[in-house]
Amino acid sequence: MKLFKILLSFFAIALSTTLVYAAKFDITNNCPETIWAAAVPGGGKKLDKGETWTITAAPGTKEARIWGRTKCNFDASGKGKCETGDCNGVLECQGYGSPPNTLAEYALQQFNNMDFIDMSNIDGFNVPMEFSSTSPGCNRVIKCTGDLVGQCPNELKVPGGCQGPCWVFKTNEHCCNSGSCGPTDFSRFFKDRCPDVYSYPKDDATSVFTCPSGTDYKVVFCP
Repeated sequence: MKLFKILLSFFAIALSTTLVYAAKFDITNNCPETIWAAAVPGGGKKLDKGETWTITAAPGTKEARIWGRTKCNFDASGKGKCETGDCNGVLECQGYGSPPNTLAEYALQQFNNMDFIDMSNIDGFNVPMEFSSTSPGCNRVIKCTGDLVGQCPNELKVPGGCQGPCWVFKTNEHCCNSGSCGPTDFSRFFKDRCPDVYSYPKDDATSVFTCPSGTDYKVVFCP
């Protein structure tokens, strides 16, 4: 019995430590239309204008994404479809969304106890977005707010968004399947309008940023 109490105490301490250091993400919709926010990990939630959804992620979380879905219809069981960003036809996303979708990406408590954060247009663009720190230890702000849908090249235009060139052309030049690629005219279209955002797979030098582990963040649609 005594051993059980000791183990229970250790578990409580470990749980409280995890909760203390879990990163908080406030996801806010400032768009005039409804956005169905999506997060992996996290799930999904309908956000009318002005509404905020808060999620948390544990230290060590990586390959995580937050994005917006547009023109969705879900039934009472949470099944349906979105015009952009759809995640296998469910409200509560378990997997990544279908392009095009503007992405906020993060990996928590990685090398040198730092968080690695970025935004990406590799999967295209559907909603203007900001991804930024809300903690005093980091002042990083990443934005993509240009009229990428209205100015989208004809080859990349799809209903509700501007498709990433890899998904259209499916060539190594655009997809970087061999691990060797450079910018293209299509990737430059995205980079010119959102200079701090990934425009092609090897765009690391100008598109990955760090904050100290323990930082909290916000994602804003239509900042």
